Amino acid sequence: MPPDEIREKLEKRLGRFHARQRLGIEVDHEAQIFGQGLKFFNFENLPFSHQIIETVLKLSGLYVQGKRNAAKLAVRRNEVASDRIPTAFGGFAILHLSDLHADMSEPAIARVIERLPHLNYDICVLTGDYRGKTFGPFEACLAGIARLRAAIKDPVYGVLGNHDTIRMVPALEGMGIRMLLNECTVIEREEERIHLAGIDDAHFYRVDNIEKAASSIPHDEFSILLSHTPEIYSQAAHAGFGLLLAGHTHGGQICLPGGIPITLDSVLPRAFGAGAWKYGQMAGYTSVGIGSSVVPVRFNCPPEITLHYLRPAKSAA
Repeated sequence: MPPDEIREKLEKRLGRFHARQRLGIEVDHEAQIFGQGLKFFNFENLPFSHQIIETVLKLSGLYVQGKRNAAKLAVRRNEVASDRIPTAFGGFAILHLSDLHADMSEPAIARVIERLPHLNYDICVLTGDYRGKTFGPFEACLAGIARLRAAIKDPVYGVLGNHDTIRMVPALEGMGIRMLLNECTVIEREEERIHLAGIDDAHFYRVDNIEKAASSIPHDEFSILLSHTPEIYSQAAHAGFGLLLAGHTHGGQICLPGGIPITLDSVLPRAFGAGAWKYGQMAGYTSVGIGSSVVPVRFNCPPEITLHYLRPAKSAA
């Protein structure tokens, strides 16, 4: 799709201000190494970073095993209980996929496609990072997402990550993925409802707006926030969200035995770096993701897809 046509579609979809702001920020900062985002130093934007890590792993004899590990998919289940969850949503299942990096993680994506027909869920949510690199072409990424999307049941909702360009949005929505960019939608079941909101990237481009996303949500109704990064956990909790679903950290991707991450590339408590956690009255879950970043390897941190089950607190037991 020509750039002018993409810009026109984005302005129509998001409004002139958000579309032009996001596109402009991308041009200024897309491959920046220092001084952008929540972290001052962005290692994944460092030229030849992947070659450095690959060389070290190959010299140590671990590279081949790391690639095998990156395709060993785990299916995890997480229970979310709250007295604000309507009775009609008891057992409501959310399929959570994150950090696909579809153009550099084809074996892992293939495993997901194999598993999806055997899973039962009501909606699917994607928490960003569809592309392998943080800049450059994205056609191969979109082709991989299209293959995966064909295996996912409707409805599907998504947000962008720090590896993604907003220029991907028209194609993603053309596949039937409802992108939530500082927006909220209502999900109804048996005349009861919950709210699903999503924010634009908060880690690198800093174009998130929780206030806008939450503006239409009644304070006493259950709401879920999709964010690529869990780093906005405090803001989300104080905005009244009952559940935050995120990714970004990869759980460390290369971990010590016991799943201890060497780094999470995030500004947050380590306990929030993978799996279920809680902050105040808000439940949270950080997916370790499906794909791999920088290099296509994993150690002591297998890729995952997650099924979240909502439970009204009175039936949680």
